[in-house]
Amino acid sequence: MARFKRYNKVYRKKQAVILHENEKNDYLYSYQERKEIAMKNLVIETKQLTKVYGEQTAVHSINLHVEKGRIYGLLGRNGAGKTTIMKMILGLTSVTSGEVEVFGRSVRGQEKKIYPRIGAIIETPGFYPNLTGTENLEIFAKLRGTSRPDAVKNALEVVGLPFKDKKLFSKYSLGMKQRLGIANAIMHDPELLILDEPINGLDPIGIAEIRKFLQDLSRERGKTILISSHILSEIDLLADDIGIIHEGKLLEESSMDELRKKNQKYILFRVSSTSAAARILEQKCGEVKYRIEDDNIMRIYDTGMDLSIVNQMFITNNIGVYESKVCDESLEDYFKEITGGVGIA
Repeated sequence: MARFKRYNKVYRKKQAVILHENEKNDYLYSYQERKEIAMKNLVIETKQLTKVYGEQTAVHSINLHVEKGRIYGLLGRNGAGKTTIMKMILGLTSVTSGEVEVFGRSVRGQEKKIYPRIGAIIETPGFYPNLTGTENLEIFAKLRGTSRPDAVKNALEVVGLPFKDKKLFSKYSLGMKQRLGIANAIMHDPELLILDEPINGLDPIGIAEIRKFLQDLSRERGKTILISSHILSEIDLLADDIGIIHEGKLLEESSMDELRKKNQKYILFRVSSTSAAARILEQKCGEVKYRIEDDNIMRIYDTGMDLSIVNQMFITNNIGVYESKVCDESLEDYFKEITGGVGIA
C-alpha cells in the first residue's frame, strides 16, 4: 500500500512552513510549539472536562489535545479516569462541566454528524453469544447502514479472525473477543478510533499484530487514534503522544519524542546492600545524584562516573556487586516520577 503522506501547513510571520510527516518522529518543533501550531488541526479537544459522581470528582478539569493522524496514548492506573474521559467524549456518560470538541466542533447538538465518523471500544465489547463473529458483525453493519459489501470480511481479515467461521461468540477466548471488538470498531472506516484497553487478553503475538495494524491505520490511512492502556511498554512502542492521568487529573501531556529527550540515562547497580553502597558513595565521591529502589537496587544519575572505578570502590568496601550497567529511563520510570512514585499496576 502506497504510503499516505500528510502535510500540515503552518503559517508563521506570513510564511508557510511545511512540517514533514512522512516519518512521524521527524519534527521541527517541541510538543508545546506543535500543540499551539496545530490547534486548528485537533481531532479531539477537551476544555476543563469534569465528571462528578455525588461527592467524588472522577475527572477534574481535563484539557486533552489529540492531533489529526496521530496515535495518542492515555495512560493511568485502573480507576484513574481514562474510561470516564472516553465515555464523555463519546456521549456515553454525561459531562458535569467543561466541553468536548471533536473534528473542530462542539459535540453538544452535533452528535448525529460527529459520532458516525468514530469507531470505538469501551470496556468489554457487547455481542450476541449465540451468533458467530461474522453474524454479529453483519448485524452491526446493517444497524450502522454500512454500504460496502466486503466491510465485514475486510474488518475480520485486518484483526486476524476467519470470515464465515462457525464458532459462536460464546466460545471465543478473551483475545478473540477483543479482536472482534476492534473489527466492529473499524468496519465502517471511521476517521477516529477510540479504544479502551484494546490489547487486554491478547498474547504477545496478538499484541504485536494489533500494534502494527493500528500504526498502519495511522501512518498509511491517516486515521486518528485515542487509546487507553496500563501496559506502558506497549504504549512506548505504539503512541506518538501521551497523556498521563492520575486520580482524575491530567498530570502530563507530551509527545514521545520530547519525552525520550527528557528521560535521563543512569547507572544501575544491583548490590548486596544499597544503604551501605550509598554511604560509601557519599564518603568517597561527595555530592552524587542517586536513587535507592530497594535493598539491592540503586541508580546513579552521574553517568560520567567511571563504572569500573565505582565497582572497585564497592568491592573493596565489602559490598557485593552483582550487576552494573548504563540504562535509559523507561516510560514506566517517567510515569512513577510524575505520579510521585506510584506504579501503573
